[in-house]
Amino acid sequence: MDEMNVEFAVPEDVSAPNDVSVPEQLQDLVIDSEDVGGFLGELAVFSAAAVSEAVGFPVLCGITLSRRRRTATVAGSTHEARLIDEVQQAYGDGPCLEAMRSHTTVHVPDTSTEERWSDYCTVIAQRGHLAALCVPLELDEGATAALNFFAPQANVYDEATIRSCELYASQAERSLRLAVRIGVKQQHADDLQDAMQNRTVIDLACGIIMGQNRCTQDQAFQILKKASSSRNQKLRDVAQTLIESVANQAPVAHFEP
Repeated sequence: MDEMNVEFAVPEDVSAPNDVSVPEQLQDLVIDSEDVGGFLGELAVFSAAAVSEAVGFPVLCGITLSRRRRTATVAGSTHEARLIDEVQQAYGDGPCLEAMRSHTTVHVPDTSTEERWSDYCTVIAQRGHLAALCVPLELDEGATAALNFFAPQANVYDEATIRSCELYASQAERSLRLAVRIGVKQQHADDLQDAMQNRTVIDLACGIIMGQNRCTQDQAFQILKKASSSRNQKLRDVAQTLIESVANQAPVAHFEP
């Protein structure tokens, strides 16, 4: 299906020019978000608004993410959206988890009469969430996610709405995959900078020990390691304490601004 046939429009309560398409708005969310967590929160709010406009009344959206065999609710359009998604994690099964396992959309027309996950569905029905639609997202490296829409009225998701939600999810999937890739690269860059900072501090401390003890660099490093072990402190912390005792200031790596 051509993605331009999507029935959802940019929600009125989301700030965007009238001629901005849904894919463009999703890309803007990626660009404007400071990190993956921020993007997921914005995505949940945007998704809830888009589906709410399509069905004609407020719908909540929770986002569940599974990576490296760990599953967690990572965002919600409201606190309640996160809560009802987290309740499912506590039960260990439910429509959202089934959607990710089966890689297919799971539709619960009426949670008050649903028999497949009766305990969980009874709980959310009592909280006023009478219909659920869970659409899986395929991410990189075996990770999966799901957009989980909860409505206050039963039998609200007809075939046309479900198809539109699936098409919208395919658009959101691309944006989420991009956000995750950017987040991973940024984490790698942060880890590398931390490693360089730690290495600089340790090398400076070794230089001080070499000067004080007239020993080799390897011997200085062993002295530092022994001090770290005996004090039960990280090697970097011991090195920094030594530098501060000599220079009366914290060490600054040369590559820092």
